[in-house]
Amino acid sequence: MAENITDLLDSLRGDMVQLLCDLVSVSAISPKSGGRGEAEKAAFLSQYIRKLGLGHPERFDASDPRAEGGLRPNIVVRIPGSSTQRLWIVTHMDVVPEGDRSLWETDPFSPVVKEGKVYGRGANDNGQEIVASIFAAYALKKLDLTPAREICLCFVADEETGSFYGIQYLLRNGLFSTQDLVVVPDGGTERGDFIEIAEKSILWFNVQVFGKQVHASKPNEGLNACRIANELSVDLDRALHSAFPDKDDIFIPPLSTFEPTKREPNVANINTVPGKEVFAFDCRILPGVALDDVLEVIDEICRRKANESGALIEYEILQRNDAAPPTNADAPVVRLLKKTIKEVLGVDPVIGGIGGGTCAAFFRAREIPAAVWAQEADTAHMPNEYAVIEHMVNEAKVFAHLMLKSL
Repeated sequence: MAENITDLLDSLRGDMVQLLCDLVSVSAISPKSGGRGEAEKAAFLSQYIRKLGLGHPERFDASDPRAEGGLRPNIVVRIPGSSTQRLWIVTHMDVVPEGDRSLWETDPFSPVVKEGKVYGRGANDNGQEIVASIFAAYALKKLDLTPAREICLCFVADEETGSFYGIQYLLRNGLFSTQDLVVVPDGGTERGDFIEIAEKSILWFNVQVFGKQVHASKPNEGLNACRIANELSVDLDRALHSAFPDKDDIFIPPLSTFEPTKREPNVANINTVPGKEVFAFDCRILPGVALDDVLEVIDEICRRKANESGALIEYEILQRNDAAPPTNADAPVVRLLKKTIKEVLGVDPVIGGIGGGTCAAFFRAREIPAAVWAQEADTAHMPNEYAVIEHMVNEAKVFAHLMLKSL
């Protein structure tokens, strides 16, 4: 049976590549990031799934007036098994914007197949896993194999900007049970040798510094918001790392991280002292650190700098996700996944935690054990993003065997 699945999926490689290329061609960017949402991709996927004979996809649409058609679609495909227990494979349809196009060697939404890779925005995050989960189920259908439990393929919206219209919407509507096995293939390693069971807290905030804009030849008459912002960014960086130095070796990296990232444009010309600066931090914080304690440090440093400089300084929380309890390393979904990976890929995966945020955290917050696994190159959100075709086919093999395996 194992050889039949392997041979069949190897023979379907060309179809899998074509589907991934089709998905890359549909941008599916969140309205929050300037896009139209996932409606076109959801319609395409639903039609494709019906064409494969995998059943009629269910739609669970969240209302969002900013999106095309006013809706953020979520799709569930159910495949009956020999027991009523459910195995969910949860992937996301939305992608991040392409960023600076000058850094791309090809059009980000015109897929290119080259040297065993598919290039394009969303090919790696999360297109290859969408394809792998669909073709795993299709392989079982072609071979007339009954899964060990009900298989639920779930394609969600809004993962890249908080999941309010995606997995959080589905959880609010009671689609899942604490008895479910949940796999979120969204982040992994080149060898497929890592299963993620824990995530750090996430805190995004921006800081606005208001000074006084003047001609650069008379800086004494103004208040340089750029200089103050530069100093404040360094002060925040140092203070946060100093206040929260704890380590937890289950995570990669094992520390809390506080990274200055985005900076908004200020003045258009060199000879003007800017009167306003806006910058942001992306913080990934160990579960043992209370986010309220982090915010106290941010507040103290901002107030101190405002008093020293005379500038008005304000900060705003853009996203806050307090870490959920980790999935138990001995949970059924982890044991089943680890055993399957070892049998199919010949590697013994390490179990640990990450700083990135996935849909799995929302399951864990509801006491639903979830495991994150994928075999992929680390190109998500980068220019010239690509998926390795061999990884995608391997994922399909792992998912197909996972669907058949009993505990």
